[in-house]
Amino acid sequence: MTGPWTLRRRLVLSAVGLLAMTSVVVGLVSVLALQRALTDRLDEQLTGAIVRSQGAGDRSPNDDDFGRNIRPELIAVGLISATVTNGFVDRAVYFTERGTVRSLTVAQATSLFQVSVDGKPLTVQIDGLGSYRVVAGAVNSSRIVLVALPLAPVNAVLWKVVLVISVITLAGIVAAGFAARWIVRLALRPLDRVAETATQVAQLPLDRGEVALAVRVPDADSDADTEVGKVGAAINLMLGHVASALSSRQESERKVRQFVADASHELRTPLASIRGYAELTRRGRHELPDDVVHAIGRVESEATRMTSLVEDLLLLARLDEGRDLQHDPVDLSRLLIDTVSDAHAAGPEHVWSLDLPEEPVVVTGDELRLHQVIANLLANARVHTPAGTNVTAGLVVGSYGQSIISVTDNGPGVPEDLRPTLFERFARGDSSRSRLAGSTGLGLAIVRAVVESHGGSVRVDSVPGQTSFIVELPATAPVRV
Repeated sequence: MTGPWTLRRRLVLSAVGLLAMTSVVVGLVSVLALQRALTDRLDEQLTGAIVRSQGAGDRSPNDDDFGRNIRPELIAVGLISATVTNGFVDRAVYFTERGTVRSLTVAQATSLFQVSVDGKPLTVQIDGLGSYRVVAGAVNSSRIVLVALPLAPVNAVLWKVVLVISVITLAGIVAAGFAARWIVRLALRPLDRVAETATQVAQLPLDRGEVALAVRVPDADSDADTEVGKVGAAINLMLGHVASALSSRQESERKVRQFVADASHELRTPLASIRGYAELTRRGRHELPDDVVHAIGRVESEATRMTSLVEDLLLLARLDEGRDLQHDPVDLSRLLIDTVSDAHAAGPEHVWSLDLPEEPVVVTGDELRLHQVIANLLANARVHTPAGTNVTAGLVVGSYGQSIISVTDNGPGVPEDLRPTLFERFARGDSSRSRLAGSTGLGLAIVRAVVESHGGSVRVDSVPGQTSFIVELPATAPVRV
């Protein structure tokens, strides 16, 4: 598993891990305590048998006496009884599974008599018989008695207990995992709702335009007395500050747009008057000095340029206000033919070409504004590239039905540091694109504003020797013309 763990997963695994550790410790302690208790009980029985054997005195034992000095409950499969007199083994026998008495081998007896004669039980491994608990005691100075019981029954009980504890522990861990997952999910629901609110805010276009930031964390999830509530309350407070800042920004932008629109509108009349009087003076019948004629021509030229700037500013102000555009069928193929023809007339020193599909491509939009988009892109290519540059206007239909307009030239390219701000207002091209005429810096800003108002997008792909401005307009129902 790669990547960071979620809080939910960490909480569930932590709870299950703690339960597992606790269960293992409790199970281990229980098994060890049970083992100790069973072994102590076995030792008590062996010690009692040794004490009774020591009380039998010096009477010589025989096979008929086997088990006489041992408590009846000790006589079971695997019970070992042995005596040593003056260093010689008198008897070393054990109960078989069939209830008969069988003598121990020399090797078995040897391992058995390694136990010290101090009455303390010890565990001995006897070949062929397994682990035994053995107690040895002296009857007198010449006689030693040993009694041993197998540990196999004790071990069998312990293994059964281990199995039962393991199954119960595993089932408990699985059940606890599901329960912990449900509890954690229930406990983190307020945090999920807070995250959902933050996601909704993050998806809002806060960089421009009017923003109605009415999204808030619910009151139930913004209680400052809880951990999640503190986060929710902090987010609500932050959203309040952001909403206030956005309202102030929007009001400021509205005032600026209104000022630009009003100023542009008011400037149109005096500019028209200046142009008119300049043209009237220049065309008058009276003779004027050459310097006056030149000055009048410059006044008329600059008035025309300023009128174009005012018209562009007024158009951007109207687009910013979100004024409705026309929604009529527009034949983009015909539009490109007309605009390229106009561009050829304005810039005959360039090589103009068209790349159109066989069938007309029609979209729904404002024909006048879309015409302005294409005209601005062609004018941009003409102004910022040297004479002889090949400029191609293309039109294709994308895989999702969108209409894609491209204007490509083989000029020097757009500098990389200029591309991020190329569609901003009053952004001007670098001199490396051989700008032969001045520009207002509003042409590409108008392109983006008009395209976005149609629900489309515009971008530039540029490397030295090839620059492409690509406009994508959303798909519409096909209209046959």
